[in-house]
Amino acid sequence: MVKIIMHGCGGKMGHVVSSIVANDENCEIVAGIDPRDVEMGYPVFKNIDDCNVEADCIIDFSTASAVPALLEYSKSKNIPVVLCSTGLSEELNNKVLEYSKHVAILKSANMSVGVNLIMKVLKELAPVLAEEGFDIEIVEKHHNQKIDAPSGTAIALADAINEEFNNEYKYVFDRSQVREKRSQKEIGISAVRGGTIVGDHDVIFAGRDEVITISHTAYSKELFAVGAVKAAKYIAGKPAGFYTMKNVME
Repeated sequence: MVKIIMHGCGGKMGHVVSSIVANDENCEIVAGIDPRDVEMGYPVFKNIDDCNVEADCIIDFSTASAVPALLEYSKSKNIPVVLCSTGLSEELNNKVLEYSKHVAILKSANMSVGVNLIMKVLKELAPVLAEEGFDIEIVEKHHNQKIDAPSGTAIALADAINEEFNNEYKYVFDRSQVREKRSQKEIGISAVRGGTIVGDHDVIFAGRDEVITISHTAYSKELFAVGAVKAAKYIAGKPAGFYTMKNVME
């Protein structure tokens, strides 16, 4: 039985993760962290430093501002973390890597198994299509409450492609600022915000007289929660290090 602390338990994803774990006989949530007054069926602490409950793993769906205290807590208690909060700054991402030298941290831009499989496929497709002169564009769509843009998943998809080219491609986020023809060594990334779109990502390879589009559509937040719980079971008991969903899937 994997014992989990739910960091950000009062949010939408915290509720979804809690419901999934409640129906999983191999894990349980033993405590939650949230600054709001919430009733979750397990002890909830407003400050993570006040949490004295033993656990095997922490699942985080909170905010970037709450991550530093989480990292310090996980290091001091030696509890692995599945870090799902998005919109982390470069400085904070570097801090995550530094803390992973002391405690196991699993971080992925998207916890969906499907998205991570697409990243694997893109690594195989991109070099072949780029050689044939295909241009690469990424379009992502999310609900009107999402703060960061472009999405972390869109960047992760671009990074998965760019790694196959020794990071030679540049990312272009706003073509309205540059009045010139696109170059071959660039990946355009566009963001759409509206309604209740859970998450939609298209990777477009546009060539001469043909277009290939690799798409992923999320219809509910549950698939991200399922991936997070799967990751928690994987990382519980793991030694210090930086892990991703790729490790879970392998």
